[in-house]
Amino acid sequence: MHDDLVDHLTRSSALSRGEALRVIQDVLAYFDETTEDYVRRRHRELQAQGLVNSAIFKRITADLKYRAVAPPELTLRQVRRIVYG
Repeated sequence: MHDDLVDHLTRSSALSRGEALRVIQDVLAYFDETTEDYVRRRHRELQAQGLVNSAIFKRITADLKYRAVAPPELTLRQVRRIVYG
C-alpha cells in the first residue's frame, strides 16, 4: 500500500524502504483520528498544561481549521454516487 509514496520518500530522503513505510503508517495513524477524538485528546492535553476551558476551546477551534481529519466511512453506494453523480 502506498508504494508510490514509499518510492518517493526513498528517492527524496535518506530513509530506507522499511523506514519510509513506518513513517507513512505513523502519519496516517496520526491523522486517522475523528474530529471528536481529536477534540477530546487535545482538551485533555491542554488541560494537563493548566489551561482553562475558555482558552482551550478557542485554541481547539483555531487548530481544527488546519487539521486533516479522517473522512467518514463510505458505503459502496456512496462511492458510486460520488463517481457518477
